Amino acid sequence: MNAKEIIKNKFWIVEDHGERVGTLSLRDDQYMLSNSNGTRFFADEKQLERSFKANINWTDLEITETISNEVNNYPTSCTPYNSMFDIKRKLPLFTKSAKSKSLYCAGYYIIKFDKGWVKSFCPKQITVERYETKGPFKSEIEMRTELSRVNK
Repeated sequence: MNAKEIIKNKFWIVEDHGERVGTLSLRDDQYMLSNSNGTRFFADEKQLERSFKANINWTDLEITETISNEVNNYPTSCTPYNSMFDIKRKLPLFTKSAKSKSLYCAGYYIIKFDKGWVKSFCPKQITVERYETKGPFKSEIEMRTELSRVNK
């Protein structure tokens, strides 16, 4: 049995000879195994191994450096180039290509147009400057919450 770490010290995929047999998570010092037989809880690794009637080979999470689609921890719609932070307006900015001069704002925003507030993901900087906006938000849920609040 192999337990491949997906989230460090929290979540694993359990495989038997390369075939996925379930998922394993650790919470409150208790292991939770979810598989085709349902969900079961185990106090420790020994109890888990007895359940499988096999030793478990724990493989660590391999952290590989990837190009993330983020600028200052705000998500972007593509791989960002020329990332910067506008301190005055508190905007994470980027371009969509190395030679581009059009700046985009990373993250989620709500923008007030004539017809009302609308949601936007990575709008152009010029749009954010021309219209009343709220943001940036790091997640769509945060943005939707604020949109609901301003529409009341």
